[in-house]
Amino acid sequence: MKSRIFKLMMLMLVLGASCTDLNEKVLDESSITGQTDKQQADGLIAPVYARLPDIYRHTTLFALSEISTDEAILPYRGGTDWGDNGIYMSLHKHETISTDPNVRDTWNLITQSISRAVIAINTLPDNKDANAKVYLAEARAMRAFYNMLALDLWGLSFVKEKPDDISKIIRGQEAIDYISSELLAAEPNLDNTVTTGRVTKNAAYGMLARLYLNAAAWRDPYAAQLTFKPEEMDKVIDYTGRIISSGSYALSPDYFAIFGDANNTNKELVFTVDQRFDLNGHNRLAYFSLSGDQYPLPAYPAANGTDGPAITPDFYRTWVNAYAPTDPAQADPRFYKKNVNVPTGGLDTFYTAADYRIDRGILRGQQYGLIRVSGAFVKDAQGRFKVGKLFNASRSRPTAPVDHTEQVDFTTAGSDYSTGFRVEKYEFSQKSASGRNFGEADIAIIRLADVYLMRAEAKLRKGDAAGALTDVNTVRTSRKQGTLQAPALTSIDLNTLLRERGFELYWEFQRRTDLIRFGKYENTWTEKTNTDKNKRLFPIPQTAIDGSSNLPGYLVQNQGY
Repeated sequence: MKSRIFKLMMLMLVLGASCTDLNEKVLDESSITGQTDKQQADGLIAPVYARLPDIYRHTTLFALSEISTDEAILPYRGGTDWGDNGIYMSLHKHETISTDPNVRDTWNLITQSISRAVIAINTLPDNKDANAKVYLAEARAMRAFYNMLALDLWGLSFVKEKPDDISKIIRGQEAIDYISSELLAAEPNLDNTVTTGRVTKNAAYGMLARLYLNAAAWRDPYAAQLTFKPEEMDKVIDYTGRIISSGSYALSPDYFAIFGDANNTNKELVFTVDQRFDLNGHNRLAYFSLSGDQYPLPAYPAANGTDGPAITPDFYRTWVNAYAPTDPAQADPRFYKKNVNVPTGGLDTFYTAADYRIDRGILRGQQYGLIRVSGAFVKDAQGRFKVGKLFNASRSRPTAPVDHTEQVDFTTAGSDYSTGFRVEKYEFSQKSASGRNFGEADIAIIRLADVYLMRAEAKLRKGDAAGALTDVNTVRTSRKQGTLQAPALTSIDLNTLLRERGFELYWEFQRRTDLIRFGKYENTWTEKTNTDKNKRLFPIPQTAIDGSSNLPGYLVQNQGY
């Protein structure tokens, strides 16, 4: 069903990207004569989800959620790549301004998606197809979800009931209450049997849990001390408990299978961005951090990485300090998975195409991979692919090894092509001819491990440390890699819980929100010393403010910008 919905040819023109646009005009499939009710219903719900992959793109929500934190840093690689007028360095240093293109693009995608949901909500009630009622509930839940993203990023949400309405802008508790009411109104008609790329009852419960867990931060985003209300923590425990007790999900023993090409049926996923190949998936998360001289696919000699973001030394040290003197790769199966085995001394070896997969997780030190000469992979007489030590040949540095170092920063030396440990959490799509398309691993928005960790946090904030410890250890000890299994913790506090969320959820669009909730977003880390609490929210794009200039005072810039 999901595949058919997203394969439909959609005819939709939205004049103006913001849902505050006064003259939005939409041409959708329901206006085309001769279509069945089913075709019209499918054509209305598809646009509601259509921009979700773009919102979760590596340069939109990922950049805002991860590069702005202690987890990820994106320097001006080699002085030639990823400079982009300094936007990624500014993002990391909390110096982003209202003309930032990534902030603008994320705003436009979210507000456009709200508008599309409003159109579906207004049109589906007249549709006679059997799916229309479920689609209507999904559209309403997705409108709430997009508003929750806006509340998190900019401290505001939009109330818009009719396509021609001027959106009412709400903030704080009013926005929290509105989003909650919309999810609760949608929940009775949501279907738990649809695929993970669509909103289910359990996905709505996950959204509600996330809403109430973050309510303290979203109610007053500039508060010196956040107030976590016991009744809100009770709601987190309630909604997460419904998901866990449903029996519909299971923690994956193979951690990296959660982020693999075949993860569409993984039982840990509650709600995802559907990225399957036949839907033209566009997940670039595997390509983004990987070395430009790592070519992961024997079938596609042009598919490589881009030497983008690395993890900061600060985040890496949380792993080291947690397991010292044991190397984290030998202590926790979530840290690293070795797939490429090279003989002692780094001698060349050979792999068949079917057997070759690059390493996953956090990549350190000298990297090995397919040897490529003049655009073609080197093979032996049996047609096997040569694998050996990689060099920065594509950077015109054929004698400089691809040797990832812990230190990475904005200095000339610290921003060279190989600096920084890299993250290869999502699998590099086996069908991506360039590495920049068809990233078919579904992106996790809500998964069972996060559900357990949200419940653990709510319990801990209510004083139930024993219950929190049980939930955290359920997640930790579920992961296995051969005989490797992370040991259970013997105690838990808020700092340890934040660390555990980092270990489990790194590179998953959650770090900024977590740091704000735990009171750590104003801390200092590699290349970041700004302690201004105003930077918890991003600036409202100047284009949006200019676009609403005919309504004085309607869209006011966030404080501190």
